[in-house]
Amino acid sequence: MLSGLSQRARASLWSVPVSITYLKKANPPQQAIDTATAATVAKMLAEIQAGGEEAVRRFARDLDGYGGEIVLGEAHFAAAEQALTAGVKADIRFARDRVQDFARRQRDSMHEFKAELLPGLEVGQRLIPCQTAGCYVPGGRYAHAASAIMSVGTAQVAGVRHIVAASPATREHGVHPGILYAMKLCGAHTVLALGGVQAVAALAYGTFSGHAADLIVGPGNRFVAEAKRLLFGRVGIDVVAGPTESAVIADHTADPAVVTADLIGQAEHGPDSPVWLITTSRALAEEVMHRAPGAIEALPELARRAAAAAWRDYAEVVLCDTRAEMVEVSDRYACEHLQVMAEDLDWWLAHLGNYGSLFLGEETTVAYGDKCSGPNHILPTRGAARYTGGLSVGKFIKTVTWQRLTRSASRAVGQVAARISRLEGMEGHARTGDVRLHKYFPQDRFDLGTLDGHGR
Repeated sequence: MLSGLSQRARASLWSVPVSITYLKKANPPQQAIDTATAATVAKMLAEIQAGGEEAVRRFARDLDGYGGEIVLGEAHFAAAEQALTAGVKADIRFARDRVQDFARRQRDSMHEFKAELLPGLEVGQRLIPCQTAGCYVPGGRYAHAASAIMSVGTAQVAGVRHIVAASPATREHGVHPGILYAMKLCGAHTVLALGGVQAVAALAYGTFSGHAADLIVGPGNRFVAEAKRLLFGRVGIDVVAGPTESAVIADHTADPAVVTADLIGQAEHGPDSPVWLITTSRALAEEVMHRAPGAIEALPELARRAAAAAWRDYAEVVLCDTRAEMVEVSDRYACEHLQVMAEDLDWWLAHLGNYGSLFLGEETTVAYGDKCSGPNHILPTRGAARYTGGLSVGKFIKTVTWQRLTRSASRAVGQVAARISRLEGMEGHARTGDVRLHKYFPQDRFDLGTLDGHGR
């Protein structure tokens, strides 16, 4: 979930062919530039860095009304497990198994290697997990147990030495038991009952845990996203979270009832969550637009309010002539979640290029990926899928390189390095090659370039 260009700004960057028609166009409310969030978050981060644990506790009390223990122990995990039914725990284990199985296969696809590029020049690649990962699991409107699995479970498979997880706690209930159970099941070493900016700061600074995060992952509200953005550089991050977005590509074979359910089901994420239908069938498009209000009205109140605003202000229905045009439109959106309900699914897999995660066929839906099917659900939004994918086991692993040369290899490489360095005007670099060549081969003469940088 990434911040960046707005939907409207992105659309203005490309011209729409006359054969592409918007049957429903997004009309998001005009929003002022939000400088207050950045200022608030920067102030909080500075106070927490200066005040440490006491500042974190104060923000937890003032903002969340929580004054209980911050570092949760075995008694809390036992109570959470006892609070859940056997069926709920089995479902969480099912999801954990799928997500970690997928992550292991990702890890197995990565390889260390060494090679000899020329006699005596040995190079290689190592895969080293980061030492500490901070996993933020949002609370609030929904209890995101699946997010705990996606972040903590993937970090564990990557081999992270210390996993610190944080999730908001309320005065009445503390951290949701489903989230706590998932964190413990997936291998969190330290769990903090914290949310918001104070949680992100505690993860970054190592407050309470004694382990400052090398990397912070997980979705959250705009304050969490801004805290991650401001801390980037001091720590690594997965993505800067923006509103969840989903698109459906559908042709004449798609079932309008299923398409409608999937679009509205994703719109319940929030009032600013875009949903897009891209189709070659006018009949399908019109039927979906007809069904959408009823599908929204049938939702529970909290979801109904969010989905109604999202559909009204952010939804778009795009009619195309050909499947090639649908690919063009979809790749321009570079959507977080992309579903395809159309003939010849292999064609779409081969031709679609920009998306966070792809869901092929009616039998596959975004909710499966959100909860338990395997691939990670922490994904890029707002066009960031043009250049990045979602959270993967590789995010927790550094791909680093090494090299080792014999003296004979240094003879070949050193001359070229010295000449290129002088070409660039970097005499100090050149002399590190000179000194070795003169030491190892004192009787030989070499062309080491000249100070004018042009080989003269």
